[in-house]
Amino acid sequence: MFDGFERVRVDTGEATINAVHSGTGPPVLLLHGFPQTSAMWHQVAPALAQRYTVVAADLRGYGDSSRPPSGDDHAAYSFRAMAADQVALMRSLGHERFAVIGHDRGARVTHRMALDAPEAVTRLAVLDILPTLHVYSHVDRRLATAYYHWFFYIQPYDVPERLIAGDPIGYLHTVLGRFGGRVDAFAPEAVAEYERVFADPDARHAMMEDYRAGASIDLEHDRADVGRRVEAPLLAMWGTRGVVGRGPDNPVAVWREHATDVTGVGLDAGHYLVEERPEETVAALERFMEG
Repeated sequence: MFDGFERVRVDTGEATINAVHSGTGPPVLLLHGFPQTSAMWHQVAPALAQRYTVVAADLRGYGDSSRPPSGDDHAAYSFRAMAADQVALMRSLGHERFAVIGHDRGARVTHRMALDAPEAVTRLAVLDILPTLHVYSHVDRRLATAYYHWFFYIQPYDVPERLIAGDPIGYLHTVLGRFGGRVDAFAPEAVAEYERVFADPDARHAMMEDYRAGASIDLEHDRADVGRRVEAPLLAMWGTRGVVGRGPDNPVAVWREHATDVTGVGLDAGHYLVEERPEETVAALERFMEG
């Protein structure tokens, strides 16, 4: 995967971020979600690199990025901390201003980055999410059933860690096969990469800390920013067979409560639309980037 890309590791002060980069043209940062790594972009990044300078990074705690220790407030794994890592990474590569495309947890980092570092983000795409505060404010039985992991992972250390340790790879496959998708939609080499990382207990703990932060300090940050809107152009993308696409909320309408310039597109896919529909994903992203 990522033939022709250069791999770098950048010390951001609090974490060391692993990334690959290639291409020429306007810079674009790609951020993955749970339970994945930057490998999720292995089909999209080379296509985008024909027209853009593409950077695909592992979030702190994920992939081959470092796993900082977390305190009781889980701040080390807040979206604010993760966003700051990625801004530092891009600056170290010479990119002061850049577009950001994020999926799942990476999309939540992208949203926070656009609020915390608006001078850096030229435009952003958030793939298959609604804003974190909106999700927690609109929980019903349907959503709690679909997003059960949001409430499982936030249980005190080390309850979810011990339970998942019973069969981590089996559990990983269950997660990849949920949300309107199926495991065989993923390239074998990408699944092998996810399995390699998920087999590491420290990585799994870092992922749980990400969700614990999402239900605590991240909500504090979001509540403090109620009324603020992202000013950069925002593209909302979703899988029409996933939780977001089949839910009661119109994703574009929700995002227009949080950003001033919003467009949206749904793809015939589940949650993992990037790997299920790579060509359609590239086409939609390029249309947005050229807009």
